[in-house]
Amino acid sequence: MKIGFIGLGNMGGPMAANLAKAGHEVTGFDLAAPMPEGVTKAASAPEAAQGAEVVITMLPNGAILRAVAAEVIPAMQSGAVLCDCSTVDVDSARAVAADAQAAGLGALDAPVSGGVGGAGAGTLTFMVGGSSAAFEKVSPLFDIMGQKAVHCGESGAGQAAKICNNMILGVTMIATCEAFALADKLGLDRQKMFDVVSTSSGYSWSMNAYCPAPGVGPTSPADNGYKPGFAAELMLKDLRLSQQAAESADADTPMGELAAALYARFVDEEDGKGRDFSAMLPRFEARHRHD
Repeated sequence: MKIGFIGLGNMGGPMAANLAKAGHEVTGFDLAAPMPEGVTKAASAPEAAQGAEVVITMLPNGAILRAVAAEVIPAMQSGAVLCDCSTVDVDSARAVAADAQAAGLGALDAPVSGGVGGAGAGTLTFMVGGSSAAFEKVSPLFDIMGQKAVHCGESGAGQAAKICNNMILGVTMIATCEAFALADKLGLDRQKMFDVVSTSSGYSWSMNAYCPAPGVGPTSPADNGYKPGFAAELMLKDLRLSQQAAESADADTPMGELAAALYARFVDEEDGKGRDFSAMLPRFEARHRHD
């Protein structure tokens, strides 16, 4: 299949490389990132999109997605699919899909879970919104880049699923870090804490798969000085998207709101920027109840 790939950073680069390695003809464009092995460089985003059966984007935010889509949609051939794998606001996803469909294109919003490691290993999970026909066309590519793709519904449903998932993740990581810091102050051994919670009602992905305590549980960014991983500023972005969506939908999300405020403080006022989102643990360790 002929594929255009726009946005070849830490996530997009490995994804494009895996498609090329699988034998697809991949043409890429990025303003700064180098071309992955096997990917042909285009001089512009529209050039990368020309003649492609599927154009995949992996971009930082909704505003950039809208700008790139405005450039590439007119360059795409009729019947092609624009598949955005960025994590953006639901309104941007739906607006881009509407523009694509008006131009005779298929459109998918397909944000991912699994991080940089999953992108490299081809084990991402895709949460996909859009038509069944577009999903079926891109499904073989999802199988190469990931381990699972869930068709969540019409346009915007993929972003809705990602935002809700990551709101849960942000809240549970904060709770896990708080609990470890409390356990420390109560004199409870961290390994014993993990052994109990990881097999009890406190079980969560944040505890069991991505434990924020160094030397406890499976290897995680905590064992590498809290180098991301999933950066705290990216978690903040996703939590802010969740609160933007909650405002739009008139949904009461007090824990999501508090998690967004805590990560904003961590990133904007403390030392969280550039650290993994699980570095909330040393933050709580150093704090007292009324700090």
